[in-house]
Amino acid sequence: MAKTPNTEPDEGTGGHKDRPWIPRFWDGIILSGWLRLLAKNRFLIVPRRIPMAVIITGIAVMNSCLAAVQALFWGRKIARTKIEQHPIFIIGHWRSGTTLLHELMVTDHRHVCPNTYACFCPNHFLLSRYFIRPLLTVLMPARRPMDNMRVGWDRPQEDEFALCNMGIPSPYLTQAFPNQPPQDPEYLDLEGVPAAALARWKKAFVWFLKCITLTDPKRIVLKSPPHTCRIPVLVELFPKARFIHIYRDPYAVFPSTMHLWKRHYRDQGLQSPRYEGLEDQVFETFNHIYEVFERDRELIAPGRLSEVSYEALVADPVGQMQRIYEELELGGFDEVRPALQQYVADQAGYKKNRYAMTPETRAEITRRWSAFIERYGYTPARTSGGTAQSSFASRLAKCFAKATISRIGGIPKPSPPTTLKSQTKRSLTFKVSKSRFTTCPTAAVPPRCPP
Repeated sequence: MAKTPNTEPDEGTGGHKDRPWIPRFWDGIILSGWLRLLAKNRFLIVPRRIPMAVIITGIAVMNSCLAAVQALFWGRKIARTKIEQHPIFIIGHWRSGTTLLHELMVTDHRHVCPNTYACFCPNHFLLSRYFIRPLLTVLMPARRPMDNMRVGWDRPQEDEFALCNMGIPSPYLTQAFPNQPPQDPEYLDLEGVPAAALARWKKAFVWFLKCITLTDPKRIVLKSPPHTCRIPVLVELFPKARFIHIYRDPYAVFPSTMHLWKRHYRDQGLQSPRYEGLEDQVFETFNHIYEVFERDRELIAPGRLSEVSYEALVADPVGQMQRIYEELELGGFDEVRPALQQYVADQAGYKKNRYAMTPETRAEITRRWSAFIERYGYTPARTSGGTAQSSFASRLAKCFAKATISRIGGIPKPSPPTTLKSQTKRSLTFKVSKSRFTTCPTAAVPPRCPP
């Protein structure tokens, strides 16, 4: 087995420092779900995390009370709400660019998404958004813990956190007790979930989306990596749903995913994490997600699935978004283009985390993720360091040229559909600190999410 890689960034380019007052994922959970999680893990909480557990318990009582009040005043209205436009699901493994794609999609004023407050307080956000959310603004850090992506109560968020806080089992609960066996692994793909429990999951998921629709009856854009291997259930619930699959160089995904889980285990856990078996878990979960996705992708109706690589999206965000809109027949791209260009301009100073990787780790990734590497064209021969860095700089220059044309009134030609053969080379060294995007006109338009 390869030596456990160093998954801390080479330089402190991203992430906030943990502070006692920073909100935790579990601060929005209802009491029944919280007590069930504690009991399942035999209350194995380290002494320094006992204050956190006590605080969350108190907040959970409040969450349950507020949920009862919301159900009293909004319950019937939520039940009557119809989701007229089936959602758009952004799927792909963690650290593959799903957040970036999510934020790009919701620059479209016709789209809405679950925001951070709705996902962290799903049981009562229709009620409490008016008086609790403003009070919490001062507690929210400016950046995510693992990178330089901005966070905020109004920014797009993963709906999986909403399910956790509604008391629905989820693999994400592993973060609360990282030294225990993985929590609820059958809920990753929902295949081993008993019928009654699966019906409860579906009911909770649809209920949450109805709450989002009640705030803003537009087409919902959702992003959650576990949805990548839940295609049968999602298609059953929303036959006309559209899917956007984003994938990324696995030699970048692996160290970034390791860093993600290590940071979340430290910040969100009630234990002092030992990270035992984490490397194997990352390897195996990736393979499982893509085995299931490749098996089930045919269940998606023709014209309802578009795919894009992270590298292509970063190199030409506006062009790739235009291609996605055309493939999914979303329409109205000319109206969306200015907002996309503004978002791209706002991201011009973004810096990625950079990771050193040993030859042994690269070899292990090549061996264990060989099926994905072959299918998506990330063979080692095509990801040699120096050439890829030169290619990356070239792509940035081309994107800048397109942005310049747009600024003087020209209209860039649509990018052709991305194929595996057309993908540019990827770097394994991750030593280049470049902006996420080149500059484009004016300042950014904030993503449009429910209030």
